[in-house]
Amino acid sequence: MVTKQWGEGVIVTGAAGGIGAAIAAELAGDSPNISLWDRDARVHEVADRIGRQHEGIVVSSAEVDVSDATAVAEAFDKELAEHGTPRVVVHAAGAMIGGSALDTTAQEWQQCVAVNANGAVYVAQRAAREMVAVRRGSIVVVSSNSATVPRVNLAAYGAAKAAATAFTRSLALQVAPHGVRVNLVSPGSTDTPMLRGMYADSGAAGLGEAGRASLLDGDPENYRLGIPLRRIADPADIAAAVRFLISDAARHITMHDLRVDGGATLDM
Repeated sequence: MVTKQWGEGVIVTGAAGGIGAAIAAELAGDSPNISLWDRDARVHEVADRIGRQHEGIVVSSAEVDVSDATAVAEAFDKELAEHGTPRVVVHAAGAMIGGSALDTTAQEWQQCVAVNANGAVYVAQRAAREMVAVRRGSIVVVSSNSATVPRVNLAAYGAAKAAATAFTRSLALQVAPHGVRVNLVSPGSTDTPMLRGMYADSGAAGLGEAGRASLLDGDPENYRLGIPLRRIADPADIAAAVRFLISDAARHITMHDLRVDGGATLDM
C-alpha cells in the first residue's frame, strides 16, 4: 500500500509531441519534478530535452498507454512511491480518429473511445482520488471544441471527447469540497502533427496553403465555421491556458471548460 505524501510534482500525459510536449515544456520550470507519460517512445527524447533545459529538477518519462487501466494504475503507483501525490496532473493524451458517422467501424469506434474517453477517465479519476486524500491539487483535461459542436467526419472523435468532458465536469463537482480543482481546456485547430496529417498538402514544416485556408475560411459544404481570429493555434497557446488554470490566479475556478479556438465555435 502506498503511503499518502504531500508532493509537489507534475504529471503530463500525451507528452511525446504536439500539445502534450508543449505543456510539459511550459510547466517544467515550476516544479521540483515532472513526469511525462506517453505510449510513444519519443516521450523519452522530450524528457531528455527538458531535463537539459532545466537544471536542478527531476524529469522522468514512462511509456504508458492511458487506454489501459492497469498501466495507468501502475504508473500512478510508481509516481506516488517516488514523488508523493502530484500537485498537478494534466491529461493531454488523445488520438484523432476521423471518419463518416455512416461508415465508422466498430474497431475505429472502440479505439477512439478507448484513448479519448477511457484514458481521460482512468487518469483523472486516479489523480482525483489521490488529491482528495491530501485535500489539494489541480487537474486539467485537454478535450476539444469538437466535443460541443457536431462535425462531419469527426463523429467518433467528437463523441469520445464529449464523454471525457462530461465525466471531467462531474468529477470536478464531486471533489471540489475537498479542495481539488478540475478544469478542461478545449483547443480548436492547433498546428500539430495530428492536424497536419488531416491535410494532403501539409508538410513537416507546417500546414499547406490549402489546408490553412480551409481552416481559416471555414467549409460551408461541411457546415464548419472558420476561425474569427484568422490564425491557427500554436501548441504554446494551449499550454499557456493550462498554465493559467493550474496557477493560483485560477484558485477560484473549477468545472470550467476554457475554449482556445480563436472563436471557431462562437464560444458555444
